[in-house]
Amino acid sequence: MSRFLILPFLLLLLSCEKNDTIDLLPRVDVNIVIDMNLPQYNNLQIPNGWVYTNGGINGIFIINRGVGNPPYKAFDRACPDNNCTTPMIFDGNFRLQCPCDESEYSILDGAPQTQGSTNFAREYKVSVNGSALNITNF
Repeated sequence: MSRFLILPFLLLLLSCEKNDTIDLLPRVDVNIVIDMNLPQYNNLQIPNGWVYTNGGINGIFIINRGVGNPPYKAFDRACPDNNCTTPMIFDGNFRLQCPCDESEYSILDGAPQTQGSTNFAREYKVSVNGSALNITNF
């Protein structure tokens, strides 16, 4: 009987993967609808256009990358190391920057771009419904 238990245990052990990143940011529910027809969101209708909006922990950064389906990405402006109360800013060169420690994060996938940073920027799911963007974390 114990031999039959070893195989499932080994399969379970081998299916586990190593994950060195720790999400230090608090959990908040995000469910935002952005009407891109409103003047404050017109910039999202053009490739590489971006805006900041309320929501998440410290506001949300949204960009139209011009590619992908959908072409939009949304990231929380809270610094991933949770060491700063000032929102991250977009540097205009595909990176979000934390003003407290100058760490940088890619707007393509939230990956850290500075040495010593291991946490990713928190990304939210974006879906398109006509001229509306739905930004959620569930």
